[in-house]
Amino acid sequence: MTHLRSHLTAAFALAGIFMAAPAVAQSSSCQDAQKFLTERQSLIQQINKLGGEGKKKQIDPRAACGIFTKLVSNGDKGVKWITANKDWCQVPDQFAQSFTEDHKRAQNMKTQACQAAAKVAEMEKRAKQAQQQGNGLLGGGGLTGSYSIPKGAL
Repeated sequence: MTHLRSHLTAAFALAGIFMAAPAVAQSSSCQDAQKFLTERQSLIQQINKLGGEGKKKQIDPRAACGIFTKLVSNGDKGVKWITANKDWCQVPDQFAQSFTEDHKRAQNMKTQACQAAAKVAEMEKRAKQAQQQGNGLLGGGGLTGSYSIPKGAL
């Protein structure tokens, strides 16, 4: 994830370079890059918050799946825009290549997060079914927090 952040930071820096250049003969579509780059930056900040900003924190795969799904959608728009406007908007080759590589990594991370989220959901479903059927850890009604002591001589 740190690798993704470093590439995206470089991508945003390069985006600032070509977005700051005067758009004399360029169409307004060159300014459209700022929209998906801003959204992408926000999504990456959300991913960083999930990870606890440098702390080793257990990440909820369901939340990660949702954010990575949005990140991949954003990346699809970005790759499409770069392909269509690379020459016209003078997008540096390094930026285009870096963005595409980061998009592929985001797709892989999305797949992993969503698979983990599906496993968590399945485990929760099974646990709920087991609880409803009365199949606890010891074969009975499960651990309920109360235990009756038998009466009489032991």
